[in-house]
Amino acid sequence: MAWIAENGRAQDQPLLLKRLRDEDGDVREYAEQGLWLLWMRSGDPVIDRALAAGTELMQAGNIPEAIAIFSEIIRRRPAFAEGWNKRATAWFLAGDYQRSLADCAEVMKRNPQHFGALSGYGQIYFRLEQYGRAIEYWRRALRVNPNLEGVQENIENAQQRLKEQRARSI
Repeated sequence: MAWIAENGRAQDQPLLLKRLRDEDGDVREYAEQGLWLLWMRSGDPVIDRALAAGTELMQAGNIPEAIAIFSEIIRRRPAFAEGWNKRATAWFLAGDYQRSLADCAEVMKRNPQHFGALSGYGQIYFRLEQYGRAIEYWRRALRVNPNLEGVQENIENAQQRLKEQRARSI
């Protein structure tokens, strides 16, 4: 698995996805980390360096500059799902949920097993107070990767809010 994570290609994704359900917790953790490493590789070292730079800017709170870098990555390599995913995250951090949703949709077209984007959908819909949709996407994320920390708690929180929301509308 470590070799696939470091050297693998997109075609190796099913092997790592399968290992997300392994009996051994360490194997599951390596598989998840391996998928992220796999997803971060575009096949072009220039694009990969730009993705890393944009990610650092985003983590440092420089969202507009990160969005500009991710947008350039998408322009240059539109088939690269992680470019879309990173920009979706940046839009989310900027509070632009509609653009974030649009970019998540682009991720899913390119990588329907991207549990990060599925979980991201849940976060967006939760912020939009569309709790039923948030729950739906978080459940989908868990179907792909049952090891996602905090997602079950998010679902329970959203279920409680949905219940309260319904009670207020009666």
